[in-house]
Amino acid sequence: MTEPEFRHYTAAEAREIRDTVEDVYRRSYGDAIASGDPFDSPEAFMLRFDAYTDPARGWGFDLVVACVEGATAGQTWGWPLRPGAAGWGGLHLDDGGLQDGDLKEFTAETGDRTFALSEIMVCAEHTGRGLARALHDELLDGRLEQRATLLVEPDNERAYTRYRKWGWYRVGWQRPSWENAPRFDVLILPLR
Repeated sequence: MTEPEFRHYTAAEAREIRDTVEDVYRRSYGDAIASGDPFDSPEAFMLRFDAYTDPARGWGFDLVVACVEGATAGQTWGWPLRPGAAGWGGLHLDDGGLQDGDLKEFTAETGDRTFALSEIMVCAEHTGRGLARALHDELLDGRLEQRATLLVEPDNERAYTRYRKWGWYRVGWQRPSWENAPRFDVLILPLR
C-alpha cells in the first residue's frame, strides 16, 4: 500500500468537509446502505455525524481522514467522554454479578478516562491493505485517556476479528438511543 497521508480535523473543521465525510461513508458501506436498514441510510448516518460535531458539545472531537495518492480513502473519528456522558446509557456488562456501584465505577468519566472511537471506515477500493489499522493507530496513538471504547455489531465478523487482533476485548452490550439502532457489543482497549 502507498503510505497514506493523514489529516486531522476538529468538530468545526469536520463540518466544513461534510460532503467528503458522506462520500467516504457511501464508498465504504455500500452493502449496508443497499440493505435498506434505516439505521444505515446515509441520511441517518449524517444526522449522527452532525450530532457528534455539534459545536455546543465541545468534546474534543477528532476526525482523521486518510488520503492515498491524493484521493480520500478512509476516515475515523472519536472524542473523550466527559463527566455525565450519555455514552454509557443502557450498558449491560457481561459479568452478571456486578453490583450497582461496580457499574457506576466502570462508567464514571472524568474527561480523560475514556476515548470513544465512533467510526473507522475504508473505501471499498482500498480495503485489505492495512488502512483500517493505520487509521486506528493514527487516531489512538498519543491519546492521554486510560482506555478507548467502541461499539461493533456482533455479526460483523471481519471487524470483530480485527479488533480482537488489535487488543480490544468485549465487556458487554448496548443499544444506543439513536432511532433504529441495532444492539452492539461494547469493546474496550487499554491505552496506558
